[in-house]
Amino acid sequence: MTAYLKIDHLDKTFTRGSQQTEVLKDITLSIDKGEYVSIIGHSGCGKSTLLNIVAGLTTASIGGVLLEGREVNSPGPDRAVVFQNHSLLPWLTVYDNVRLAVDKVFGRTKSRAERHVWTMHNLDLVQMGHAKDKRPTEISGGMKQRVGLARALAMEPKVLLLDEPFGALDALTRAHLQDSVMQIHQKLGNTVLMITHDVDEAALLSDRIVMMTNGPAAGIGEVLAVDLPRPRRRLELAANQTYLRCRQRVLEFLYQRHRFVEAAVA
Repeated sequence: MTAYLKIDHLDKTFTRGSQQTEVLKDITLSIDKGEYVSIIGHSGCGKSTLLNIVAGLTTASIGGVLLEGREVNSPGPDRAVVFQNHSLLPWLTVYDNVRLAVDKVFGRTKSRAERHVWTMHNLDLVQMGHAKDKRPTEISGGMKQRVGLARALAMEPKVLLLDEPFGALDALTRAHLQDSVMQIHQKLGNTVLMITHDVDEAALLSDRIVMMTNGPAAGIGEVLAVDLPRPRRRLELAANQTYLRCRQRVLEFLYQRHRFVEAAVA
């Protein structure tokens, strides 16, 4: 069976003048349709570079990415990215920020009325329909991220790419958004690849957690299956032994890698 999304023996080297830096080395990963996969690792291990290659924003030096058997070599609406910075256009309303993406993707296939309904549907999906006429400066950071998520979902991407989307938010807002993402994933069954530094977030949201070794020339050190049924409820997982074992294993891996860094510097 062919993987829905396949990262195939991927290397990435950056060149500046005569100096070369090998960031990623021999990354191979297959992701099934509807799967939620998180990538976690220490800063500088190339997590965001890998996500950018999947998004088509950066090219691989060796190897590549296949989505439904087709090579990914440029950006496209089949891969929508939500960054840590919401990237909303400040002069547009919440509605218009989402509508812009809807018009771009569905301008030829949906009528004007259908595009309006679809825009509102996705705003309602992230509980932002009430704020459709507000501008980004008039809403909170968590609300901005909800709008960014609505804009991404409105493109109906084959893969949703999340680059630490909750990293700049306070703990309570982050928890609410994580719960929203879980509910949306449960409802839509979309394929998600997420970059995170947060061990609890990875264990809560993911079907699998991909743990990266330290850079340079970072690779996949371990892939951990999170064998927890869905829907998941945060409070119930607090004492769940499977959840706690997954969390502990990721922490052990990251702590071990941190010790390697300290030993190398000493």
